[in-house]
Amino acid sequence: MERAISGHGNEHWFPTLLHARTEIERWRREYNQHRPKKAIGAMTPAAYAQQLANSDIINPGL
Repeated sequence: MERAISGHGNEHWFPTLLHARTEIERWRREYNQHRPKKAIGAMTPAAYAQQLANSDIINPGL
C-alpha cells in the first residue's frame, strides 16, 4: 500500500503504486490544464506557460 502526503498534512492511501501514479497524473492534468488560477489572470497554468513561451519576454527577437 502506498501513501501520499500533501504539504497540508493530508494523507491519501493508494492500494498500489500504479493506482497512485494514475491518480496523481489525473490530478496533475486537472490542476494544470482545467483549473484557472486568479494569480495568473484566471488562466490555467498550461495556458499561462504557453503564453510565456510565445512571448517576447522569453523569446526576444523570435
